[in-house]
Amino acid sequence: MAINWFPGHMHKARKEIKKIMPEVDLVIEVLDARIPFSSENPLVPALRGSTPAIKILNKSDLADPAVTQRWMRHLERTPGVTAVALTQKHPGEVSGLLNLIPELLKHRNLEKRTVRVLILGIPNVGKSTLINTLAGRAIAKTGNEPAITKMLQRIQLPNNIVLLDTPGFLWPKLSPEECGYRLATTGAIKDTVIEFDEVAMFAIDFLRAAYPEALVNRYQLQEPLPTSAVEIMDAIGARRGCLRRGGGADLHKVAEILLNELRSGALGRISLETPEMIAQMTHANSPEPE
Repeated sequence: MAINWFPGHMHKARKEIKKIMPEVDLVIEVLDARIPFSSENPLVPALRGSTPAIKILNKSDLADPAVTQRWMRHLERTPGVTAVALTQKHPGEVSGLLNLIPELLKHRNLEKRTVRVLILGIPNVGKSTLINTLAGRAIAKTGNEPAITKMLQRIQLPNNIVLLDTPGFLWPKLSPEECGYRLATTGAIKDTVIEFDEVAMFAIDFLRAAYPEALVNRYQLQEPLPTSAVEIMDAIGARRGCLRRGGGADLHKVAEILLNELRSGALGRISLETPEMIAQMTHANSPEPE
């Protein structure tokens, strides 16, 4: 299943970003710490150019901490990029960005001119909540559904900083296909445009290989786990009472339970991709030299 989602307001957002970028002093891109590669918009580097950037690995309390540290080192290999892991549960850490921004731009005369900071992020990555914490008041709309912000907003912050908030936007084709599945697993894509069963099976295949104990402990499953995602879903359905008449598991209900609990952190701190995985995937997808 190819997952693609590019509403009209996202196309408009890309055009607006390109237009205002020459006025921007710093770019903040908010990523999901569980999927830093899949939530990093491939359109941003071309839009950003040489403008300094902070890559925020948001929702780090839901991600595997060891993997997050590897991602931070990986991201900072790009010139001009500073990586920061944050969780909305610690507002003090978020507010620390107000001191980090002037530090990164200390070569500018910030006392005499406003610092223009553009904040970017795919839908449902926590960008609006981050903005409200920085501003100290509810400015940006928040919600569990993606694509809440619909137009460019200018927000005055302390330290003479103006934050330019854009709508969260994806890219026309989510490629490779695994990226679309990871985005759907974390809730970055509206549930109405995905097949719950297929996304849950993708998640289970990954968890069985990388975090089998998460499935065993959360759903009291017997080890060794079955090799089939459907069999694991059947076992979860039996444990949670999600059974159809005749005894088979209601796979859609099981998929909803699994994805909702994975997204909330009920299965533990889980990262759905690592720098090593992405390097291997990129190498595998590279064309052979002639």
